[in-house]
Amino acid sequence: MAAQLSPSESIALIKANLAEVLNPEVIDNAILNEKRPLKVYWGTASTGRPHCGYFVPLMKIAELLAAGCHVKILLADIHAYLDNMKAPLELVEYRAKYYELLIKSTLKAVGVDIKRLEFIYGSSYQLSKEYTMDRFKLEGITRINVAQKAGAEVVKQTDDPTLGGLIYPLMQALDEQYLDVDAQLGGVDQRKIFTFAMENLPKIGYSIRAHLMNPMVRGLGEQDKMSASDADSKIDLLDSAADVEKKLKKAKCVPKEVADNGVIAFVEHVVFRAIALKGDKDPQFVVRRRDAEPLVYDDMQKLKDDYAADILTPQLIKAALTTYLNEMLAPIRADFEASPEFQEVQAKAYPVVEVKKVVKQKKDKGDPALRAAAQAKAKAAAAAKAAGASQSDIVAQPDGHIEGKDAEKVIIGPSSEELLKKLEVKDS
Repeated sequence: MAAQLSPSESIALIKANLAEVLNPEVIDNAILNEKRPLKVYWGTASTGRPHCGYFVPLMKIAELLAAGCHVKILLADIHAYLDNMKAPLELVEYRAKYYELLIKSTLKAVGVDIKRLEFIYGSSYQLSKEYTMDRFKLEGITRINVAQKAGAEVVKQTDDPTLGGLIYPLMQALDEQYLDVDAQLGGVDQRKIFTFAMENLPKIGYSIRAHLMNPMVRGLGEQDKMSASDADSKIDLLDSAADVEKKLKKAKCVPKEVADNGVIAFVEHVVFRAIALKGDKDPQFVVRRRDAEPLVYDDMQKLKDDYAADILTPQLIKAALTTYLNEMLAPIRADFEASPEFQEVQAKAYPVVEVKKVVKQKKDKGDPALRAAAQAKAKAAAAAKAAGASQSDIVAQPDGHIEGKDAEKVIIGPSSEELLKKLEVKDS
């Protein structure tokens, strides 16, 4: 990728590989008329461990940096707590730092210069008097159903939502002003928050920003997107090479089906773009075959056509993706292994909770001989009752045999007449 792009090339790269752009004129005005770098922010709530799904926004951030943009990454520590308290307050600080270290390492792994990259913690300004007053203003003009609708695809929904979840979209809108940016980057799942910001920021005196929306990449399992809650749908950024291979082997990849194929989507939205960022030539995705020439793709459509024709099989594309993904993850793993700070922050951010096994205590059932005697006595009593014998006239011994005046009744049972009478059997 060339270090210096023309204004038109820069705008083209900024708008490339996106599902949708809202208010693109804001981008054009900053670069063409004001002749300055576009200022963009992307926010992430520091909750679960970042996984390979994060490569999608990070690939776009890498492209924005290559286009000459000034990129601000908001480590939304307060948002993380507000979103149904996904991250305990005492862990939020460590998780935000973990995200910072991991994101820096990931962007460096794809060969991006991060000099124009800035990390900002939400708590550094979201607790200020000015921000709080503006939040009050937005709260005063926002109805509950509007706030719920705005955050419907981002904030965890419950039948009885907390106020924190309702305030989440309002804060995300305000962040555009307080981070002093021209545009916000997010997934298409955040479109309702973006339109909320466009409709409401002007009401409290602030300008409309542009919004860049990434496509949502399907997970590797059954879910629509990679999710920290579905172990089969995600690969952690620090997973070992063996774990990556194991998870990709299990990935859902239906033969000849291109639509809703998470493996193909990952190749398209992550691997092809990562290859392009590392050099000036067109990206090539090479698929090795055991007994034939390799398949070489410099065009994603050709790859999709070959997959639909079963020339490129699930086994072949999974093996190729395993190789490329492990090459991308290797520098991140190396950074982690070489940094005591990185390792310490991870341990504090995601402490291992030891689950103690509950050992079931065996009940003391007492002396076996006495227990046998008691069981025999109970059995004898039941038999005596059935036989019409008096319990006081029999004695059950520990070995189970019966002694006493009515022992015969118990052992042999009642007479046939008595038995028939009890059963109420009538002559036919």
